[in-house]
Amino acid sequence: MDADDGKPVLQSKNVCVVGGGMAGLAAARELRREGHAVTVMEQSGDVGGQWLYDPSTDADDPLGAAVPVRMPSSIYACLRLISPREAMGFSDFQFVPMDGDDRDPRRFPGHREVHCYLREFCDAFGLMDVVRLKTRVLRVAAVAAPMTSTARQWAVRSVRQLGNGDGAADEVEEVFDAVVVATGHYSQPMLPSGIQGMDEWSRRQLHSHSYRTPEPFRGEAVVVVGCGDSGKDIALDLCRVAREVHLAANASSMEEATTPAISKILANHGDVLRLHPRISRLHAEGRVEFADGSSVVADSVIYCTGFGYSFPFLDTGGAVSVEDEVVSPLFEHVFPPSLAPSLSFVGVPRKILVPWYFETQAKWVAQVLSGRRVLPPEEEMLRAVEEHYRAREAAGVPRKLTHNIGNVEPLKMYEFGEKYCDFAPLEEWKKELILSSILSMKDDAETFRDLADDDSENVQKGLRAWGSLAARPQAG
Repeated sequence: MDADDGKPVLQSKNVCVVGGGMAGLAAARELRREGHAVTVMEQSGDVGGQWLYDPSTDADDPLGAAVPVRMPSSIYACLRLISPREAMGFSDFQFVPMDGDDRDPRRFPGHREVHCYLREFCDAFGLMDVVRLKTRVLRVAAVAAPMTSTARQWAVRSVRQLGNGDGAADEVEEVFDAVVVATGHYSQPMLPSGIQGMDEWSRRQLHSHSYRTPEPFRGEAVVVVGCGDSGKDIALDLCRVAREVHLAANASSMEEATTPAISKILANHGDVLRLHPRISRLHAEGRVEFADGSSVVADSVIYCTGFGYSFPFLDTGGAVSVEDEVVSPLFEHVFPPSLAPSLSFVGVPRKILVPWYFETQAKWVAQVLSGRRVLPPEEEMLRAVEEHYRAREAAGVPRKLTHNIGNVEPLKMYEFGEKYCDFAPLEEWKKELILSSILSMKDDAETFRDLADDDSENVQKGLRAWGSLAARPQAG
């Protein structure tokens, strides 16, 4: 319906946001700004999602095989950002260093500093008023609508933990006009499928999801599977206490596995650390065999093999599925065409700048729900999804990288907000700083965070303006 002046009459919806992490908080803020009533359901005892460090792990399920996992946090104690804080942050609430003995002013701070920032964001915009902590969502399903109704609603069943989590209150079911799924993708571990003998291995196996500190591995020989960011972090962490650390790459040969960054790490820690191609088999007595035929005897194997998408609470009758690391079908990684706009996802893309990108997604969702913006017809959205799949396949991009934006199509990451919600473009100096950090990390993954700043004149100019404008972030 349009007003007399031709502008749309904006609607206010009752919206449930599942997840109180970075993506969920971005969604909550944008939804409230657009005039919607918001309820955020977060299963942990505080907001922050993965940035809420929990030293405890699920000792009964170290591989994280249960769905959903019992312990949602996957943060390890030594984790630090790999993106510079100056390029992160919400557009109007910059991630500036703050005073205090317990604060971390570094360009690449540790996880606790990110959590402090998210709490400050909540306080600045009054978001804690709409957050229900220790509330686990059990089921989200469409409500059977009357024949005369064209609006879809959603029943959300949840349960709240009491006290220390040993008890739970009665389940509650509520009806919402829309649901935003913002649970992230760093909780449900993925395990490798090509290693024989994992069921026969008699010694310790765990996923990085269950790793916190190196102390339990003191004096051991440990095999770390995977040379991604977490694999390198954890291998270096273990070098401080382990007898031997064996880093197994996802490659069939040593030549393929040895990158410039890996070479420097080996040069610095060659007395403890060894590099190997992928594991071919685990033997029951403790021997680990690699693709080149070599082997070592190990006490523990840690799988740093990433995380998958998991929405065990979501019942869409098959309209949305998760297969081969793809949430499908999603128009622009946000809206399932047949259920849009009442169901949406914020935070599905990988390798993107956070929370900035989440903010753009959330703003689009909020404006579509209010009627400020209109989605294409369902058939057109489905066609766009299929065209995206075909284009990626033609370019030789594996299907499992469907939601990988930054490493495959970085320009689309920067253009998304301008295209769908008139979001101000990211400043060029920030793009330059991000690219510089990526190149530094590829060259020296161990020390790039602490090298003396060598910013270009353009970046230095941007930093001066950023510092003066961001010193007093504005809430609103």
